Amino acid sequence: MAWGDAGRGPELLALTFCLLAVRGELLLPQETTVELSCGVGPLQVILGPEQATVLNCSLAAAAAGHPSRVIWIKDGDTLLEHDHLRQLPNGSLWLSQPLAPNGSDEAVPKAVGVIEGSYSCFVHGPLGVLASQATVVKLARLTDFSLHPESQTVEENGTARFKCHIEGLPAPIITWEKNQVTLPQEPRLIMLPNGVLQILDVQEGDAGSYRCVATNSAGQRFSQDALLSVARRGSLASTTGQGVVIVAAPENTTVVSGQIVVMECVASGDPTPLVSWVRKDGKPISADVVVLGRTNLLIAHAQPRHSGIYLCRANKPLTRDFATASAELRVLAAPAILQAPEGLSRTRASTARFVCRASGDPRPALRWLHDGAPLRPKGRVKVQGGGGSLVITQIGLQDAGYYQCVAENSAGTACAAASLVVVVREGLPSAPTRVTATPLSSSAVLVAWERPELYSEQIIGFSLHYQKARGMHNVEYQFAVNNDTTELQVRDLEPNTDYEFYVVAYSQLGASRTSTPALVHTLDDVPSAAPQLSLSSPNPSDIMVAWLPLPPSLSNGQVVKYKIEYGLGKEDQIFSTEVPGNETQLTLNSLQPNKVYRVRISAATSAGFGAASQWLQHRMPNMPIQRGPPLPPAHVHAESNSSTSIWLWWKKPDFTTVKIVNYTVRFSPWGLRNTSLVTYYTSSSGEDILIGGLKPFTKYEFAVQSHGVDMDGPFGSVMELSTLPDRPSTPPSDLQLSPLTPSTVRLRWCPPTEPNGEIVEYLILYSNNHTRPEHQWTLLTTEGNIFSAEVHGLESDTRYFFKMGARTEVGPGPFSRLQDVITLQEKLSDSLDMHSVTGIIVGVCLGLLCLLACMCAGLRRSSHRESLPGLSSTTTTGNPTLYARARLGPTSPPGAHELESLVHPHLQDWSPPPSDVEDRAEVHSLMGGGVSDCQGHSKRKISWAPPIGQSWAASWAGCELPQAGPRPALTRALLPPAGTGQTLLLQALVYEAIKGNGRKKSPPTCRNQVEAEVIVHSDFSASKENPDLHVQDLESEDPLRPEAPDLISGVGDPGQGAAWLDRELGGYALAAPRPDRLTCLPEAASTSCSYPDLQPGKVLEIPGDSCQLKVPRPLGASPGLPGSPVSSSA
Repeated sequence: MAWGDAGRGPELLALTFCLLAVRGELLLPQETTVELSCGVGPLQVILGPEQATVLNCSLAAAAAGHPSRVIWIKDGDTLLEHDHLRQLPNGSLWLSQPLAPNGSDEAVPKAVGVIEGSYSCFVHGPLGVLASQATVVKLARLTDFSLHPESQTVEENGTARFKCHIEGLPAPIITWEKNQVTLPQEPRLIMLPNGVLQILDVQEGDAGSYRCVATNSAGQRFSQDALLSVARRGSLASTTGQGVVIVAAPENTTVVSGQIVVMECVASGDPTPLVSWVRKDGKPISADVVVLGRTNLLIAHAQPRHSGIYLCRANKPLTRDFATASAELRVLAAPAILQAPEGLSRTRASTARFVCRASGDPRPALRWLHDGAPLRPKGRVKVQGGGGSLVITQIGLQDAGYYQCVAENSAGTACAAASLVVVVREGLPSAPTRVTATPLSSSAVLVAWERPELYSEQIIGFSLHYQKARGMHNVEYQFAVNNDTTELQVRDLEPNTDYEFYVVAYSQLGASRTSTPALVHTLDDVPSAAPQLSLSSPNPSDIMVAWLPLPPSLSNGQVVKYKIEYGLGKEDQIFSTEVPGNETQLTLNSLQPNKVYRVRISAATSAGFGAASQWLQHRMPNMPIQRGPPLPPAHVHAESNSSTSIWLWWKKPDFTTVKIVNYTVRFSPWGLRNTSLVTYYTSSSGEDILIGGLKPFTKYEFAVQSHGVDMDGPFGSVMELSTLPDRPSTPPSDLQLSPLTPSTVRLRWCPPTEPNGEIVEYLILYSNNHTRPEHQWTLLTTEGNIFSAEVHGLESDTRYFFKMGARTEVGPGPFSRLQDVITLQEKLSDSLDMHSVTGIIVGVCLGLLCLLACMCAGLRRSSHRESLPGLSSTTTTGNPTLYARARLGPTSPPGAHELESLVHPHLQDWSPPPSDVEDRAEVHSLMGGGVSDCQGHSKRKISWAPPIGQSWAASWAGCELPQAGPRPALTRALLPPAGTGQTLLLQALVYEAIKGNGRKKSPPTCRNQVEAEVIVHSDFSASKENPDLHVQDLESEDPLRPEAPDLISGVGDPGQGAAWLDRELGGYALAAPRPDRLTCLPEAASTSCSYPDLQPGKVLEIPGDSCQLKVPRPLGASPGLPGSPVSSSA
């Protein structure tokens, strides 16, 4: 079919411009109203500058009764009002596009996000909620040209073609200008809506500059200029005698029904070819399709009947030379509702059915809304017939409302609505209560319930409903139950599946509401099938077994494990192995090459194993022929047998065809590179060996070598293993003994040279008689990380014998040779303790009191007072030990307490008689308590005064007393008669050596200190005969020293002896000594010790609580034997 009539050009051009305004968008004037309803959609509204629109929700007429409220939704969310977006009092929505601040036509960037979007309204009425179709609102815009026209040269009477392309909303109208002047409407100038300009029969006057102009409500754009040059006919060699060529072929086009379609076809040739159009399917072209220009097809209102493949044919006149081009036109049809659902009114527990039919191309999909929300088919609600039928069973009050059928395809949407009214009668029974579902097995459930509370006597029966609780499009099943039954056993259920049950009661008037649903999960069952197997061999001795997990429909529960069985094809012996349920593959090792194996698998749930799969045959690959030496043995394994032997196992090399004659085992201590320590054992064809003669607790490395016939293979990988520990072979080394005090000896030692394991304990044996049996010696123990200790509670000036041993977790080792040590000789100060000092102080005080009482009595009886000559500090002839000058040293608080107990408790309230006052002054003068020297305060002082208040001692011997005149002397007349035989034992001994600093000081005379000059009628033999007396200085804080100086009366340095004594006494006071004890010193061993486990320069750190000593016991004796007590010091 060909058209050559150009006289219709002006009419067709005018028709084209009229149709360009209809493009599927709604072009708005300054303000307009758009109706939103449940009809055809979606609508598209484009707002230009200074344009506004009102979206009117037209669902109010469809809703029965007066609507209560209108809600607007934008892009699925609640609408937020804005200056250019607000809801009117009547429920409509007003929108406008704001102008840019600079006055341009471009939209404000913020307004794009606020205004543009998909709008829909929801109307709440008495029966429910209705939702409108969506309306898409966009702001007008116009982009730049993406394709500009290009310059060209055309011969006279030829065809010139320019093309441009631009995007915009709404779609811009394209016009052309020549030399910046709009082209006139001429039949030779064909302007297509898609931006193409065709100039037919080009003349010389057509030469010039052409440009494309795009215009829409957002503005106007100009393309770049393109020059058209006109050449004389035949001047272009490329066109002379040219064959037929289609310059612009038609393109595949898809449009919506009612839109404009232009199919372009431009051909060139010499002479000018003729163009014709046909349909490829042979159907005639519709009469409403016109030719635009000479070669283009124009369909003003495309309809589905226009769809098809169109063929353009260009033929050179009077020849058979032609060219063709084809394109497919597809016209889509928006959905249309052919049968809308009808409103229904149903009683409770009845069934409602809505039917909806729609057409469109492509075929529309149907979905349903209930009160504006998407409806999901489940249980009682079913969608059938491809979505065109909605069935609701067991209707309840919750099912009332509006149901909307929405048809959708790529061309648009369509909608129809219907209402469902649920009628409820009076006197109906209430819903059954306490519905329970108990699983009995993998396919059976027991459902029980209780009768309704209201109108229970009118019930004539029940109906039990159940369905799967998960998934969509589940089918609901129901059973009719008699009135006298309140339980039912439901069978034929699927294993490992969730089900939902509910019950409805019926009376003569109708059905009750549905009960509260009860959920239940059926029990697992054995799998109903076995997994699918696949077998492969990565090497000649392995089979890779792989399988696919069972789907839930076949597993009947959670698969917890798989069992793989295998064996040789013709043997009855079957091996099996199990793997967890999350595994999907397994490798079978150590199989025979070139053999046929059979394998099968079965799956298990908590209920047990299901049926096994069929046996699957698999032939193992053949072993490749090996050339060269044999491979090393495989699967070498070592295990410690004892402290001196190790077992070694191995297997024949894998993948070898060489005959193995024997094996060689190479071993040596681990980490040594001395070849002289490497040992070789040659084994027979056996695959194990026991290697003996090894050292205990030592790591060795092993390697095994295979030997073939006249050829040796390489050694395999090295295997490392240690022998078991044993008892120590040697005792602790470098034992050193040194006496510290008359009762303490320090021991130092080093670990054994051959410990044969980790030392867990050291044993110390000692005795003062080495001829005694060993079980009568005293045994002390220390931790294995201690290398120094002190033994306490020994006798002074005594020879002791020591020996040591070490113990591992296996047992003790030998003891060292005997070593002896003599403890230090005990001095006088060693025999003084706190109780002795306290007794001396109390005795001195009592003696002074008695002496003063006698003096006072003698003076009062004397009728005359004689001056007494002063006493000389030198010894008297014939009695060298009659006089001693003593100072009372510091006393402990118990001594002060004892002294205070001798005093009146309330001395401040006691007033002596005048005679006593005089006697007290005399006594004070006899005591020689001067008051002039009161500046010095000694570190040692006797606290004679009570803690609070002024004591009698302070007033008697204090520094504040005034000088009472010349100090009187004491004569022999005051002494008791010699015939009485009484001996005054007054040991007022003050040892200046007790001072911690050892320095001699002048005796300070101050408060709470008393000096007395007395005549002693006895010697110090009593004190010498009591070696248990000890003196302590509680204020001394000097630690013990390893060596003590000699402290002998009249020999050595008294200051040095006093310092040593002070340190010793202070140490014992802090330690609270016991008869015997061992003190561990957490210090590193001497530098002569060799620690193989310590790196050079590393300090051995021993924790403070590592010295936890045990109660010593005789070696080998029972726990009931006596032993020395032991205590530890931190």
